[in-house]
Amino acid sequence: MHDRPRAVARVRSAGDVVAVHRFAVRHGIPVVPRAEGHSTGGQAQVRGGIVLDVTGLAGVYGIEDDRVVVGAGTRWSEVVSASLAVGRTPPVLTDYLDLSVGGTLSVGGLGGATHRHGAQTDNVLELDVVTPDGRHVTCSPATALFDAVRAGRGRAGTILRATLRLAPARPHAVTYRLRYDSLADLVADQLLVMAEKRFDHLEGQAKPDGDRWTYCLDGTRYATDTQPDPAVLHGLRHHAEEITTIPYADFLDRMADDVALLRTLGPWQHPHPWTNVLLPAHATADVVSQALNRLRPDDIGDTGVILLYPFPRAQVTTPRLHLPTATTAFLFAVLTTAPPDNPRALHEMLEDNQQLQHSAVAAGGAVYLGNIPGGGLSARTT
Repeated sequence: MHDRPRAVARVRSAGDVVAVHRFAVRHGIPVVPRAEGHSTGGQAQVRGGIVLDVTGLAGVYGIEDDRVVVGAGTRWSEVVSASLAVGRTPPVLTDYLDLSVGGTLSVGGLGGATHRHGAQTDNVLELDVVTPDGRHVTCSPATALFDAVRAGRGRAGTILRATLRLAPARPHAVTYRLRYDSLADLVADQLLVMAEKRFDHLEGQAKPDGDRWTYCLDGTRYATDTQPDPAVLHGLRHHAEEITTIPYADFLDRMADDVALLRTLGPWQHPHPWTNVLLPAHATADVVSQALNRLRPDDIGDTGVILLYPFPRAQVTTPRLHLPTATTAFLFAVLTTAPPDNPRALHEMLEDNQQLQHSAVAAGGAVYLGNIPGGGLSARTT
């Protein structure tokens, strides 16, 4: 989706942000903050308004054992670099670290540790915000503005700085990749290991294999040594396994090499008609099966990814992060890449995404990263 703004304001300070908001209020112009521009529903665009480029509000301003203060334009990779230097880590991170802190806090920020620690927005201690009418406010969990801004899509205010919770970081990550032929077995095992907290980081994937789909459960334990623990696999239904141990820092930034290659070869700049839905556990297998039946291997290709993983609803307490009402939710992400010279293929992918979103909502689920809760559709271009 493309919306041409009236202007782009490249801000460097809180005073700049206040001035832009006050100017916009006087003239009735909408303002939308933007950092890395990875929104999937056009949230970082505004037709006829002002795009507030907050990449200049970057920096790590203070770090202690249990918290770090960072600018909204800071990338999570920079936060991780600073925190690991003192043996600490954010409890929840997205798979790709070169997203901005302000960006993910504006939508929620889910990842493989959400089943233990909630969303990134649940791990914020304090926010510095400029409200839409141009007031510079510091807000904490005791204030209504704090809840309005977290996962507020930038509409309730522009985040300037965030104080983030930190936890101890262990030196190693031991990953168990378990393979399945059955979606039902994957879902059942994911629910089991989630309930028993066997892993610190839990995700899963669907992969095309000829004319069928195969599945993976990716469970990672953070450890002080490099030895795997076979007991974590007891009673699971997988037919094959692969166990790897790498430094914790490398695990967090595991997408870096792939992204660098995609940037070099070109697909990173192609249209990405991505969609993410949150499904109630009881409807997950049906909705996912229907969606996969509509997908062709060419839709996924070498650069596409299908993600599927669960988390307890009770772990996510951010009021504006719209979730299914079921006790357990699954994130189902269809991350495809469209050919750059085939508008029809892009249109068909977007139609498939819309059908998936409608199916998810009809099943009691929600759309994550849509324009509005329960709806919204766009293609991301990096």
